[in-house]
Amino acid sequence: MKKLGGYIWEVNSRWIFLMSKLSQKQELQQKLTPKQILNASLLQLNLPLLEQRILHEIEINPALEMLEVKDDVEMESNLEEEMIEEEKEKEVEFEWEELLGEHEDYENPSHGSEEGEKFEAGEPVLRVIAKYASFGLYETSILGMLSSSSGWATASNECVEAAGETTVIAYGARHIHPNVAHILDYASVVGGCSSVSTILGSKHAGRNPLGNMPHSLPLLFGDTVAAAQAFDKHIGMETQRIVVVDTFKDEAEESLNVAEALRDRLRGIRLDTPAERGGVTPMLVKEIRNRLDHMNFKHVEIYVSGGFTPEKIQEFQELKAPVNGYLVGSYISSAVPNEFRADILEIEDKPVAKRGRVPGRLDGNRLDRIL
Repeated sequence: MKKLGGYIWEVNSRWIFLMSKLSQKQELQQKLTPKQILNASLLQLNLPLLEQRILHEIEINPALEMLEVKDDVEMESNLEEEMIEEEKEKEVEFEWEELLGEHEDYENPSHGSEEGEKFEAGEPVLRVIAKYASFGLYETSILGMLSSSSGWATASNECVEAAGETTVIAYGARHIHPNVAHILDYASVVGGCSSVSTILGSKHAGRNPLGNMPHSLPLLFGDTVAAAQAFDKHIGMETQRIVVVDTFKDEAEESLNVAEALRDRLRGIRLDTPAERGGVTPMLVKEIRNRLDHMNFKHVEIYVSGGFTPEKIQEFQELKAPVNGYLVGSYISSAVPNEFRADILEIEDKPVAKRGRVPGRLDGNRLDRIL
C-alpha cells in the first residue's frame, strides 16, 4: 500500500495555493524530494524561504551533501553532458498524480466532505484508512486548516445568507497575518462571497480581485476628485473604479462630484462613514441613490463597509437600502474556529477508542471519495 502522502497534499491544496512549478538550482534539483515539497507546503513556506531553509540544512548537516562523482567516472559522450546542462536550466514541473499515483492505486481510499457543504457537530468530515505512520505527522496541520478555514467559511456564509441576492465581498485581509490572508479569502469564497480583495486569494479561489480606492489617496491629494482622476489615469483598467467618498465633504456631495468627473468610467462609490459620525446608515444610502439617479448616474453602484455583520446586513435588507455590495472584513477574519478532533476508531478492522469515545467507524454517508 502506498503511503498516504498523496491525501495530505489533496487536503492541503484546498487551503494552500497550489505550488505547481518549482524553479531550483542544480543542488536543489537533486536534493528536493516530493516529500520535502509537501512538508514545505504544509509549513506555508514561500520559495525563497524554502531555498534558504534547504541550503541552511545542508550547511549544518553534512549527511545531506550531494554525493561527489568519483574521478574515474566519465561521461559516455559530450551529448550527455549537454543534456545535463540543459536540465539544470529548466523549471522542474511536478505532476502530483504521477508522483503520488492515481486514486485507484491506493489500497485504502480516503473520503471527505465536499467543500462548502454544511455539517453538524459530531459528524465526520474526513476518514483516513492507512498506516498511522503515513499520516500521523500531519494530524495537527490538517485539524488547524479545517478549524480555521471552516470558521471563516461559516462566518462568510452567515453574511451571504443575510444579504440575499446582494453581493458580499470579503475584505478581511487587513485584519489577519498576510501569510494566511489568501487562505482566509479562499475560505470566504467557499462560504459564498462573490469576490475577495487580495490578488493571491482571488487567484487561488478562481475569482477576479475587487478593490477600491483607500482613504490615504484623497488625503495625500487633498481632494477626492483629484485623487479619483489620478487613480483613473494611472491604474490599469482591470481594476474597477470604485471611489471612497467620505473623506472631506458630505458623502452625497462627493459622490456627485466624482461621478461628474469620471462619468461612465466610474463603476461605484464606497461609503465608509466612521462610527464617530454615526456610520453608514440605510437612510444615507437611499439619499445618495436618489441624488445619483436624479443626475442621471444610475449606473453608479453603491458599496458599503465599516463593521458590517449579518445582523447589520439584515437590517439594511429589511429597510430596502439600495446597496449593491457589502464589504465585510473583521466579522469574517475574527470568526471563531470550528473545533475538530482526530480519533483512531479502528485498528485492523477492530473497533477501538479512548475512554469516553464510542469505538468503531462513524456513520459518514455524505463522505465522498477524495483519494
